[in-house]
Amino acid sequence: MKMEAETVDNKQVIFKGFIDRIPRETDMELKIGKIELKAPKGSGAFLVKNLYLSCDPYMRGRMREYYDSYIPPFVPGQAIQGFGVSKVVDSDDPDFKPGDLVSGLTGWEEFSLMRKHEQLRRIQKDDIPLSYHVGLLGMAGFTAYAGFYEVCSPEIGENVFVSAASGAVGQLVGQLAKLHGCYVVGSAGTSQKVDILKNKLGFDQAFNYKEEPDLNAALKRYFPEGIDIYFDNVGGDMLEAALLNMRIHGRIAVCGMVSSNSLSVSKGIHNLFSLIAKRIRMQGFLQSDYLHLYPRFFENVVSNYKQGNIVYIEDMSEGLESAPAALVGLFSGKNVGKQVICVARE
Repeated sequence: MKMEAETVDNKQVIFKGFIDRIPRETDMELKIGKIELKAPKGSGAFLVKNLYLSCDPYMRGRMREYYDSYIPPFVPGQAIQGFGVSKVVDSDDPDFKPGDLVSGLTGWEEFSLMRKHEQLRRIQKDDIPLSYHVGLLGMAGFTAYAGFYEVCSPEIGENVFVSAASGAVGQLVGQLAKLHGCYVVGSAGTSQKVDILKNKLGFDQAFNYKEEPDLNAALKRYFPEGIDIYFDNVGGDMLEAALLNMRIHGRIAVCGMVSSNSLSVSKGIHNLFSLIAKRIRMQGFLQSDYLHLYPRFFENVVSNYKQGNIVYIEDMSEGLESAPAALVGLFSGKNVGKQVICVARE
């Protein structure tokens, strides 16, 4: 007798429609669908239970209509997608077996059917928290590593400035720079975050940009001899101030522009003449261009983490229903560290 596959409720966060502003909770809605706990025969797919989901600023770009971006938009009426850690429940793919743990792009839902496997990584269980596979060992951590080593080309003893320094990417950039023998200053938006930068993450100095009426003067105070490397997560006023404080042959890695309210109505940047006068190299980058370095990154960061040379701070929201608020909170700096949603414990 053929066994019927069990059908269960599948809570989902649905994307309602395109926007061109900072996301609001009302741009998403919680729905309960149904899903069969079985991978269709002959599909080559496998079914996963999602455990942890990642909230990342780049996701805002997927909430607007396609503007020749590097990643396609979300589909209105369907579940939001993002990086996650998941456990295989049923499989029609011989490479993935029930019980396997994977990290990669998944749906913002309790269960997802995985049809594309290219970007999925299998997770080997060890004493590193599973959620770190969407943070420290995921896209955010790898962005920090590729951006710092490949784009910034650091030298021992250089002066490094990191904006949004307590966030998912910035916190690791600062620690890698310290391990490399650099002088490191970070900016953040609350006194609690400044305290974390100095006392937990080992930055030499840190400041609250909201308490600085003149960012140019603030940077001159912390970098009297100028900045060799600026790892830019925010764009806007901070980038303009940094441009005035760069040293000759300085490097600026442009990682994000979380300060900008609209991605399609962009403002110009002042002080670009510094690029000529100081012979500065300013480069945007995507971590996906450097995936061949992932094994080296993984080994380096895991080893440093296990030796206690690297710490990683997470802001964990409990339950899928907390996901819309967690994503929206990124754009007002509510999160302290890497924002993660726990959908289910393993």
